[in-house]
Amino acid sequence: MTENFDLFSVETPPQSAVAAPEKVIAKVQELRAQLKQWAHEYYVQDAPSVPDGEYDRVFQQLQALEGAYPQLVTPDSPTQRVIGAVLEGLAPVRHAVPMLSIQTETDNEATGAIAFDQRVRRELGLSDADPAIEYVAEPKFDGLAMNLRYERGQLVQATTRGDGEVGEDVTHNIRTIRQIPLSLPVDLKVPPVVEVRGEVHMAKADLLKLNERQLATGGKTFANPRNAAAGSVRQLDSGIAAQRPLSFFAYGLGEITPADQGGPDFGTHYGMLQTLKSWGFPVAPQVCVATGASELVAFHERLGAARESLPFEIDGVVYKVNSLALQRQLGFKSREPRWAVAHKYPAQEMPTLMEAIDVQVGRTGKLTPVARLAPVQVGGVVVTNATLSNLFDIRKKGVRVGDTVIVRRAGDVIPEVVGRLMAPTLGTGVSSLPPEGAGFALGRPGGETVPGSRQPYVPNFRMPKTCPICGSAVVREKGEANHRCTGGLFCAAQRKEAILHFAHRRAMDIEGLGDKLVDQLVDAQVVRVLPDLYKLGLTSLAALDRMAEKSAQNVLAALEKSKSTTLQRFLFGLGIRNVGESTARDLAKHFGNLDAMMDASVEELLQVKDVGPVVADSIHTFFAQPHNREVVEQLRACGVHWEEGEPAEKAPQILAGLTVVLTGTLPTLSRDAAKDMLEAAGAKVSGSVSKKTSYVVAGAEAGSKLAKAEELGVTVLDEAGMLALLKGQSAT
Repeated sequence: MTENFDLFSVETPPQSAVAAPEKVIAKVQELRAQLKQWAHEYYVQDAPSVPDGEYDRVFQQLQALEGAYPQLVTPDSPTQRVIGAVLEGLAPVRHAVPMLSIQTETDNEATGAIAFDQRVRRELGLSDADPAIEYVAEPKFDGLAMNLRYERGQLVQATTRGDGEVGEDVTHNIRTIRQIPLSLPVDLKVPPVVEVRGEVHMAKADLLKLNERQLATGGKTFANPRNAAAGSVRQLDSGIAAQRPLSFFAYGLGEITPADQGGPDFGTHYGMLQTLKSWGFPVAPQVCVATGASELVAFHERLGAARESLPFEIDGVVYKVNSLALQRQLGFKSREPRWAVAHKYPAQEMPTLMEAIDVQVGRTGKLTPVARLAPVQVGGVVVTNATLSNLFDIRKKGVRVGDTVIVRRAGDVIPEVVGRLMAPTLGTGVSSLPPEGAGFALGRPGGETVPGSRQPYVPNFRMPKTCPICGSAVVREKGEANHRCTGGLFCAAQRKEAILHFAHRRAMDIEGLGDKLVDQLVDAQVVRVLPDLYKLGLTSLAALDRMAEKSAQNVLAALEKSKSTTLQRFLFGLGIRNVGESTARDLAKHFGNLDAMMDASVEELLQVKDVGPVVADSIHTFFAQPHNREVVEQLRACGVHWEEGEPAEKAPQILAGLTVVLTGTLPTLSRDAAKDMLEAAGAKVSGSVSKKTSYVVAGAEAGSKLAKAEELGVTVLDEAGMLALLKGQSAT
């Protein structure tokens, strides 16, 4: 217990420049240590040793001392959890080590665990006679992945997963989460640099309390814990995040100082988790070591049975090979580790009334029927809308407006209508429900879905003949199940999505052009076609809701910067149906210039690598439309430009056959720009360093990849060396 300390016995200085007495410094350190210990007991161990009143008394004592001597305030002080600053936006941060996703096991039954074990054994070349493999089994949280970076034991940055390569800086909000240490124990072997990864989530009980408060104050309520966690973490005002009860579980590492440079030498994943616990991070109590497929199956079944009683939401479990040496041996497949898998539980289903069917129009013009449902909870989420895919899906399932239907969260994420509940219809139009545990029988009594029936199924929904957004004709192409609007960029629904796609980071990379701004620009008819973006003025932008002059200037600067791009990015940004990022790259390489590609026949397009008849027809159809060519010409007239070159058969591929890895921040080039330049010269850009790596291009704050390159003797270049290499000059 902390002894009483009389603040008034210490002479209060007239200004902060006066040095604090040794007695005060010692007391501040003592109070901080005590508060950190109590917070760890309360928030991490769930075993408080003192009442809240005693914690508050000591906290106020520390506040008073820091108020009297501001020079004693440190970033890791318990009083600094809530800074209260409101940011203008969340800054993008490139991960030192990508936050990759893991493979999802498609078999939701127990046999899915067996299939994973068999794959791992096959990859390792093990026979049935070899010993069972040891795994770590963990809950799969329904939260928000987070990367916490510590340097010299201090939390310096917290970043969301984002797209795996680039996330958002949310340090100001993460500091408010009491379970996350602001500093790591100095008496333990903590590496100089370590990134701890885990899941920010909100307990079920905390979500209920939050929604009650939101309702009482007229605020927005949250449908599920994940939405609540994500919405809280991405607040610009840390004061709002501090009022929301967020929690954290650690489950892995990102960048870490190697063992030979002062970092720990982990042998197993489970051992690493135990070290994280000793550093003060919470680890889910359900985490355990499981040997062989039988114990994985047992864990999957045990946690599934306890799922509803857990204090937090899960949508499955995760298995990881325990031995880190075996993890390295297994390696990665594409961008997923072979040594881990997410084993989800079967989708949860519930009955509800289908009140109506509306139609949504997507970026490519696809019309998707959407069921409007009486609100129903499915797996902890309130569902009011569910997809019906297309007209043929509706007919196949035999559902009509007014039916009681079964709703499933497909993959525990996207709600879908499974079919109609086969039960007598009550006067209200809602079918009587089967007793709990009885299961659902699908079909239509007296309809064609019931064997022997003479009454045909007659749907009461028809796909509209004109687009509900722009009034353009709706068509269904031969051999396709989907209906599409022919309005193209003239359709407001497609226009919004087309602009967002055009502004995407891997397309034209127009920072600040997000959903809310695009909604305003299109709804106010300020932007009708893509070229209108480059005609925006400061006055018109600043006049929009929540757009101060500085924010408007930032958007205009981003638009001006985007004018200098590459042919690959421009093609991808146009949003041509069936043309993704890799296809855009192949087209740019093959033709070398846009005009040649726009004038190409279907037969000429089929000569492009990996372009088949469907893709070739999409490209040819797109550029055959006069309004699409007009958009391209207007964009060029607005100053959008790129460097054009010779077709692939004539263009020099001076880096063909070489593998290059990028790490750190380059002086003048973004990571994406450097990657584009290397790939255009024929190099393969990899995310990891191995003996097969030809060069590593390292910038500022290069991490473990640079250390790995030096260990393997791989040639390391700076930006200037890379540019020299691209010109065919000596890079060293």
